Amino acid sequence: MRIAVTGTPGTGKTTATELLASRLADRAADAEGDDLPAALEVIHLNRVLEDEELYTAVDTDRESKIADLDALDEWLDGRDDAVIESHLAHHVDADRVAVLRCRPDDLERRLRERGETEAKARENAESEALDVILSEAVEEHGLESVYEIDTTNREPAAVADELAAVAAGEREPSAGEVDFMGYLA
Repeated sequence: MRIAVTGTPGTGKTTATELLASRLADRAADAEGDDLPAALEVIHLNRVLEDEELYTAVDTDRESKIADLDALDEWLDGRDDAVIESHLAHHVDADRVAVLRCRPDDLERRLRERGETEAKARENAESEALDVILSEAVEEHGLESVYEIDTTNREPAAVADELAAVAAGEREPSAGEVDFMGYLA
C-alpha cells in the first residue's frame, strides 16, 4: 500500500505524517486482521530531494528547487509499503492520495510565521484557494483515490487520525468538498 499525503506548503503534512507513523505502528500491533499493513515507512519526499540531490535546477526567484520527478520515481521504486509526504507526493504512484487543505488566510499566516516571504505566502494561499494541488491529484489519480482533509482549526492528532482512517480504508474518497474560493473575492 502506498499513500501519498500532499497539499500546499503549510497545511500540516509533515506534522500529521509523523504522528500517523506512530498511530499506524500502534494500530498494527493492537489489531490483528486490520486492513493496515504491518508497517508503513514514512518518506518525506522533500528531504529525499535535498539529500539525494534529485532536482534539475534551482529557481532563485521563487527560492525553490525544480524536482526531477523521474529520479524521485526511480528512488521510490520498490518502496511499496509507504506514506509519501510532500507537496509533490501526488505526482508519484500511490494507491490513495490524501490532500491536506487549509483556509488560505490561516495558511498565509502559518507560512509567514515560519519565515516565508509575504509574496511566497500569498502565492501559496492563492494556490490553495484555487484548489491547484487537489485538481492535480484528481487528474493524476482519479476521484476514487483522492481523500480531501481540511486541517483548518484542527489539531495535528485529529488530522493524523483522519490519515489513519484513509490508510485503513475506513473513509470514503472525497474531493471538492472544501471550498476556499471566497478568499479570492
